[in-house]
Amino acid sequence: MGDLLKGRVAIVPGSGHGIGRAIAVALAGEGAKVVTNNRKPGGKVTAHITKEEYAKLDAQTKKKLDEESEKFSGDAESTAQTIKAAGGEAVACFADISKFDDAKRLVDTAITTYGKIDIIVNVAGILAQGSVEDITEAEWDECLNAKPKGYFNVVHFAAPYMIKQGYGRIVNCSSGAFMGDRFFDDSHYCAANAGVVGFTRAIAGELYSHGITANAFCPSGNTRPRVEGVTDKPRFEGRPRLINMPDPATLCPFILFLCSESSANVSGTVFSTHGNLIGRHREPAVCRTMIKPVEKGLWTVEEIDRLVDSQLLNGYHSICENQ
Repeated sequence: MGDLLKGRVAIVPGSGHGIGRAIAVALAGEGAKVVTNNRKPGGKVTAHITKEEYAKLDAQTKKKLDEESEKFSGDAESTAQTIKAAGGEAVACFADISKFDDAKRLVDTAITTYGKIDIIVNVAGILAQGSVEDITEAEWDECLNAKPKGYFNVVHFAAPYMIKQGYGRIVNCSSGAFMGDRFFDDSHYCAANAGVVGFTRAIAGELYSHGITANAFCPSGNTRPRVEGVTDKPRFEGRPRLINMPDPATLCPFILFLCSESSANVSGTVFSTHGNLIGRHREPAVCRTMIKPVEKGLWTVEEIDRLVDSQLLNGYHSICENQ
C-alpha cells in the first residue's frame, strides 16, 4: 500500500469491472477510501449479448466467451471486496448515475461513510453502435444518459462539498471517438464522448479557483467491448476488431497522478492512454480565417465561393477523405 492519496475519499462510478475496477483498486492502493459503483449487483460480459445471439455461437466461441466472461465479470461489491482483501477501505453503492436521485445517493454514501469527497473518477458508460438512420430514440438516450448526463449528475452533487473544502480532483472518461469515429457507425457514442470533453473543459474553468481540477482521459484497455468482439455480431462484421488492447492497470499510474496534489495546475485537458503511451490532445483552435472589412458590407455567397479555396480552405483536407 502506498500513501500518495492517504486520507482522500474517492468515488468511481462504473467500477464494477474493467477500467473502472482497475482505477478503484489503484486509488485504494495509494491510501484512498473508495466508494465503488455500478448500476446493479451482478454483471456479466454477456450483458450486451442477447440469449438468442449467444445460442447461435459455435461451441468454441461460446467457450472463449464464457472464459473471458468469468475474468471480466464483476460489480461494485466484488471490487470493494478486492480492495478490502488487500488492506484498503471501500464501500459499494449500487446506483444508476444517469438518474438524478441515484447520483445524489452515491455522493451521499461517500459523505455519510467517510465524511467528505475529494476525488471523482467517472468511468461509467455504454458502448453503442448503429448507423444514424437505425439508432432509435431510446438507444440515443441510453447512451447519452450514461455520459455526459451521468457525469454531470455526480459532479453536481459533489461540487458543493469540494468547493467548501477548497480541494477536488475530477477525472472523466471519454474516448477518441469524441473527434468522430472513422471505423464504426456510432454517432450517439461519439456525441456522448464529445459531450464529456465539453463538460470537462467547462467545469475546469468554473471550479479552478476553488482548488478543483477537471480533466478527461481517453483510454485503451482489454475490457468488456474487447471481449464481446469475439461474437461476430452483425454490427461488428467487416469492421476492425478491438485487438491488442493493454491491461487496464497500465493506465492507472497516470490517473493516480491526475488525482494527486501534484496535478494542481493541470486542468481542462484531454489525455489519451494506451499502455506506456500517454498523450495530450491539442487545444481546439481556429486554424485559418477569412475576413471582409465591415465597411464593405456582409459576405455574399458569390464572394465566398470565389475566395474560400485560397483563403479559408487553403491546405484543407476533409477527414472523410482518409476513410
